Amino acid sequence: MPIRVDDDLPVKKILEDENIFVMGSDRAIRQDIRPLDILILNLMPLKQDAELQLMRSLSNTPLQVNISLIRTMTYESKHAPKGHLERFYTDFSSIKDRKWDGFIITGAPIEKMEFEDVEYWDELKEIMDWSEKNVTSTIHICWGAQAGLYYRYGVQKHELDKKLSGIYMHHTFHRKTPLVRGFDDIFYVPHSRYTGVDKDEIVKNPHLEIVAESDEAGPYLIIGDEGKNIFVTGHPEYDILTLDKEYKRDLAKGLNPDIPVNYYPDNDSSKTPIKSWRCHANTLYANWLNYYVYQITPYLWTEKQGKP
Repeated sequence: MPIRVDDDLPVKKILEDENIFVMGSDRAIRQDIRPLDILILNLMPLKQDAELQLMRSLSNTPLQVNISLIRTMTYESKHAPKGHLERFYTDFSSIKDRKWDGFIITGAPIEKMEFEDVEYWDELKEIMDWSEKNVTSTIHICWGAQAGLYYRYGVQKHELDKKLSGIYMHHTFHRKTPLVRGFDDIFYVPHSRYTGVDKDEIVKNPHLEIVAESDEAGPYLIIGDEGKNIFVTGHPEYDILTLDKEYKRDLAKGLNPDIPVNYYPDNDSSKTPIKSWRCHANTLYANWLNYYVYQITPYLWTEKQGKP
């Protein structure tokens, strides 16, 4: 799939070096097709890492996708270069007057905070409210999934006994559900979080359906309102060394973290981890784009058509 991004976006060169088809704006406008417009609210502190990971995962269908990046204005990232944010990101006020085919809300390393204590919580609520009428399907990742489940459906999060970190085995329910079409009976997903959501709360909500879970990590893929909202409690988009960086960062901080589960060969952190989740991640995002965005979104996405 050709991803259409800004010609000067730094991750564009990395994607091209990985033989991922990235289309600049000049070539994109010469194709006589209607591309999908995907908006990403990037809440991760390392913005460029998250950009690269998500764009890798969105690059596996024949659809042309225009990517736009937004950030919160009530909180300014302390880890992203200001020039990068000003050049490649916009704010909610600049995009709210138009329609979007798909929307991604990323995670953020703030799980231990109460939602109402998050500096940009009111802004995020406004954005989630707006997306109900202006986005065909929204996918929420990790903390973004917990925030969405809480605000949209009243599902509470709870703190775990210790950090959940590693590569966990999962299985699917209802394999005919389009979101998990093509998944194996078991598959693996990276998780990195201190909190979780209660399965019983999700099951008793008639608007929610769990379609994949882990015996150890809990509910993983949750569909809300038949795909209007999708919640991903792990990080399928993670690079092979992301958990390694997090583990060694926490070691350096003196946090005494447990070694990530099922990650390093022989549990030896000096060895290079084995990637075991990329195919699942690619299938997940391809299914979302195809079945919950492309096949549902209007060709002419105008205000007159209202809610999809």
